[in-house]
Amino acid sequence: MIKLFHIFMLVLHFMHHSSSDDSVKSDCVVSPPPCTKSKYRSYDGTCNNLKKPLLGSSNTPYRRLLPANYGDGISSPPLSKSGQPLPLARYISTTVYPDIPLKDPIWTLNTMQWGQIITHDLALLKTTGSDTCCANDNSTKDEKCWPITIPPLDIMSLVSNTKCMSFLRTDTDRDGKCVEGNQPAEQINSVNHFLDLSIVYGISDESHKQLRENKGGRLIVEQRNDQDWPPHDPTNPTCLGKEKKEACYLAGDTRVNQNTQLTLLQVILLREHNRIADVLFKLNPHWDDETIFQEARKILIAQHQHISYYEMLHIFLGKKELVKEKIIYETEGFVNDYDENVDPAVLNEHSHAAFRYFHSLIAGHLKLVLESRLSFSKVRLSSWLNRPSILEEENNFDDLSRGLATQSEYLADAFHTSEITQFLFRGNNTFGKDLKATDIQRNRDHGLARYNDYREYCGLKRAKTFWDLLGSMSPLVVFKLSKIYKNVDDIDLSVGGSLENHAKPAMVGTTFLCIIKKQFYRTRVGDRFWFENGGETGFTLDQLKEIRKSSISRLLCDNSHNVKLMQPRGFEKISLINLPTSCNNLPAVNLTLWKDPVP
Repeated sequence: MIKLFHIFMLVLHFMHHSSSDDSVKSDCVVSPPPCTKSKYRSYDGTCNNLKKPLLGSSNTPYRRLLPANYGDGISSPPLSKSGQPLPLARYISTTVYPDIPLKDPIWTLNTMQWGQIITHDLALLKTTGSDTCCANDNSTKDEKCWPITIPPLDIMSLVSNTKCMSFLRTDTDRDGKCVEGNQPAEQINSVNHFLDLSIVYGISDESHKQLRENKGGRLIVEQRNDQDWPPHDPTNPTCLGKEKKEACYLAGDTRVNQNTQLTLLQVILLREHNRIADVLFKLNPHWDDETIFQEARKILIAQHQHISYYEMLHIFLGKKELVKEKIIYETEGFVNDYDENVDPAVLNEHSHAAFRYFHSLIAGHLKLVLESRLSFSKVRLSSWLNRPSILEEENNFDDLSRGLATQSEYLADAFHTSEITQFLFRGNNTFGKDLKATDIQRNRDHGLARYNDYREYCGLKRAKTFWDLLGSMSPLVVFKLSKIYKNVDDIDLSVGGSLENHAKPAMVGTTFLCIIKKQFYRTRVGDRFWFENGGETGFTLDQLKEIRKSSISRLLCDNSHNVKLMQPRGFEKISLINLPTSCNNLPAVNLTLWKDPVP
């Protein structure tokens, strides 16, 4: 029923001018899907909100904090205040975001990588068209293609005569003919908007079925070298032309093969589901496959939510700020503050500007680390994009797992590794794509309001001249912006927000902190199935206390092949107060509390 509904449903864009009440207009649909009472979530996010069954479901629009800023007021890319095109995204990338590898002294690469797990769980752009839409003359007939122009004196142009990079505009509700007239276009999120591990379980009833073993509540795996791996996916575009021996995995998310450490964590989560399912099967042999599967899924989602909010998020935003804004609570009991009037949908500004700031944390080379914590080799990031087979070579999975918890992430700053600004997805070519230029172009593609608008929205004084930014940015940064943009009101959100001085102890400036806080509040409070809520959809209090023992360190220990030691706080670097210890010494979730008292 849900499948048929989603095939024929039409989606209405939502105008959101204020974050105070998160009010939105109704969906453009014939009728909402029928909702049956269940203690388990749907895969597509429908019926999480029983009053508004489509709220937060897949294939619905992102929301906005401020109205769109399209050039024509409807869908065309924005223009400068003078009516001229904005500065080239690639020029801004190479001018403002150089490769200066400054390492974070406290936090590990685990932190950055778990951030991508959260990002992929919450959002996926929907694009249609050819990804090779960039011709040498920088022209195309594809209306979805909006190439990123390479300046004449750019190193890509000088060395390889590259004129542009492919860029496809995101699909919107106007493409689906849901809105007419002059209503501004709203981009579509292909996955549901909840933090529910859709990257593991799929985004629909149909997609999740191909992941199920249909026995013992397990997900399908393939065994090689005494280890479990995701099944091969011959239909994934990144797998086309690859032999089965060249690993290309099937998971709940099509981006599973994108980069080595992302894939590693996806494998960890897959194995953790099956580990939990195996224990539940032994505890409750009378349970059928579906019950075991759903209970294991519910537990793993809860672990994911706990690790994300209580172990990782404070690193980005600061713990006091999270408690103050009621994003997390300091309690041993239930939280129970679900609000059906809070829209959980992902904010366009968060997903396509603010949270992308953390691309600066990416390291260009990944360390392989022994049990002694000595690094003996490293892997170049761009050499193994969409090539996860490296994980199955020798002891690489364990060595890279230790590397995640040992290697420093890069500092949250304006500097980006060349692996993502010059060589991203390069394949056999000299150069690849530029992630920072792509972020700026995507900001414009989505018609996000100007940085100055969000600056004012988030409580900072609106800048009338470039020099009014000095309280928020360094003099050098302000000088660069004044040379790139003609008017202070032209500055893109993804640029201005990324250059603000940090609002310590947060790792972001005031504007991005404001946006990200709003997102993670609505993600939690707008989720009826949030793990800290009691009642039929939740856990018993004793079970909840066990869930709160979850940690990234224990997750790596339990699902690697031969990792025996791990520091208690896996997002934090090893130190005298965070020394590696036996995995058996780390707190673990006691699953015996899920034993059915009445077989």
